Amino acid sequence: MPMRLTRGWMEVDLDAVVRNARVMAARVPAILPMVKADAYGLGAVRVARALEQLSPWGYGVATVEEGRELRYAGIARPIVLFTSLDAEELPAARDARLTPALASADAIARWASIDGGAWHLPIDTGMSRSGVVWSETQSLRDVLRRYPPEGAFTHFHSAALDDGTQAEQEARFERALESLPGIPQVLHVDNSAALARSEQSKWNVGRPGIFLYGVGGGARASVQPEPVVSVRARIVELRTIGAGESVSYDATFRTNRETRIATLPVGYADGYRRAFGNRAHAIVAGRRAPVVGIVTMDMTMLDVTDVPARIGDIATLIGTDGGEQLELADLAEMASASSYELLTGLHARLPRHYRGGE
Repeated sequence: MPMRLTRGWMEVDLDAVVRNARVMAARVPAILPMVKADAYGLGAVRVARALEQLSPWGYGVATVEEGRELRYAGIARPIVLFTSLDAEELPAARDARLTPALASADAIARWASIDGGAWHLPIDTGMSRSGVVWSETQSLRDVLRRYPPEGAFTHFHSAALDDGTQAEQEARFERALESLPGIPQVLHVDNSAALARSEQSKWNVGRPGIFLYGVGGGARASVQPEPVVSVRARIVELRTIGAGESVSYDATFRTNRETRIATLPVGYADGYRRAFGNRAHAIVAGRRAPVVGIVTMDMTMLDVTDVPARIGDIATLIGTDGGEQLELADLAEMASASSYELLTGLHARLPRHYRGGE
């Protein structure tokens, strides 16, 4: 638990991350946990070290720097680099023993010329952002025959929806594989939502991401993750104001009675969104207290008129206290954002305090 003087902090339950990963691992022969963006803001090194006990196939990152950080921390498993690289970055990826995603004949030949080692072929089946288009893989047959990839993958764009696109993308991926000179050894397609909505993957490696960190795959998912992240702060000021007084910028909140206002020393610079003003709640002493007024860069105000609150008390902004719970996904919806956006933005200034993972 953080020291008493900590202004605000994020708690990360690494044991919950591991349990969530076990749920994913039961649905596919091997997992490739996505730890890009600093493990979605939770700390890639700590998360990867905690997941080592499950013997994952490898880990997924987005940049050479992210992969290099894991190597410096002693992670020896394959690290797949999913974002397209500039040719000048290929030597750095090789030196860090990373496995890049390569989608052009020039990039593949360049990687081979510098003895880069294993690489994976990204196949675009509908995401339209990177990779070789599924209907154009034959254009790479010659270079693939000379330098066969270790793996191939695609990415679902709507795995949490019942719109038929997942089946369409899988069919496209299968047709693309049939056009290759040989089938790569490692095939990874299913993301968190796809794994959560199926009993068993048809592919030999799965890529769980957001599920590991406590966000589910939608209403139709057959499994749901345990919460992983809590955000808490201490009350640093209390004041009582009269009826008709305003709170925060633009006076978007005015009291209709004598009101007790508590101030928390966290705000949108810490990742607690401005949009939560006058909409969200915090939990103080096991009871909900409304967030009032616009959330400012460094401070958030609560109406604690009906809550026993003192300076120094802990307010929970995300997570559980007593019988009350504030879920990350609900807050993201409130902010018209994705859970990914909210989660990756929380690490801006908040120190992380870890539990478990050994």
